[in-house]
Amino acid sequence: MKKSLLLFGILGALVIIACSNIKADEKNKNAEKVIIENTASALKPVKELSESFKKYWYAGNAEITSYQLEQARYGEIREGKAILIYVTEDFLPKEQVKADYQNTDNVPVLKLNATKKFNTGIYPYSIMQSTFYPVADNQHAIKVSSSMQEWCGHVYAQLNNREKYDIISHSYFQREADQNITLDKDILENELWAKIRIDPDNLPQGDLKIIPSFEYCRLKHKEIKAYAAKASIQKNVNSNTYEIKYPELNRSISITFNNSFPYEIESWTETFKSGFGANAKELTTKATKLQRIKSAYWGKNNNKDEVLRQELGL
Repeated sequence: MKKSLLLFGILGALVIIACSNIKADEKNKNAEKVIIENTASALKPVKELSESFKKYWYAGNAEITSYQLEQARYGEIREGKAILIYVTEDFLPKEQVKADYQNTDNVPVLKLNATKKFNTGIYPYSIMQSTFYPVADNQHAIKVSSSMQEWCGHVYAQLNNREKYDIISHSYFQREADQNITLDKDILENELWAKIRIDPDNLPQGDLKIIPSFEYCRLKHKEIKAYAAKASIQKNVNSNTYEIKYPELNRSISITFNNSFPYEIESWTETFKSGFGANAKELTTKATKLQRIKSAYWGKNNNKDEVLRQELGL
């Protein structure tokens, strides 16, 4: 009798565990379904993509633009180069990486890889930010990542757009170290560079809350979070300038772009206090266009292809 009760108890426990596993699997599947459904809405643009958009961005090439860089760092201006690389890709909504194969669940994105290289005295800086923004222009960037290397060490941050913004950040500085951050879905400064290229008329204006670029947050050791900001557009004859001011950070950034498609970015400035303590002074980083080419650069990896760097003034 005791053996029967024991066996019955074991069987009951197994049934409960099995049911719990089934419910957990169902919960995970439902969570994945929500993620896919939320991001799949990006397949339905706010407005249909124009033929000119498709012809320019889906011709199998990336747009590469080089800029002469004057970067404020440690209270001085440093000479360097910046590059903006725009290209369209298919993106996996669940894994949030570039898709290897075409699928109806993929989200078409405009990817921006923005790089900077400059020296501070004896040692160099290398900065790269990647933003994956739906061409549908109807939701926030799906992913943003940023890395920075210099002789003291390197830092890395990544944002994944899920139920909220899930951010991981790693740094060799003690007070930043390894962080896991969850934020509400406010505007990302990083994504605005892609919005300009898709539909600048849809840029947010007025009093806003914006999460500054990951580059700025790491260079200035500022908390990654949304700050009060005011954004506006100044329209000129051939170009427009989008400006964002952050009163709390004493920082402003202005991006000048052509006012007709494909809205190429010609220059930008970023003003903030550079240096340490009482010796910090307001300086302005400037980037001015050098050259622009269209190229399937990922296949241009032979020695003979270095001529393309000369075309870009690099």
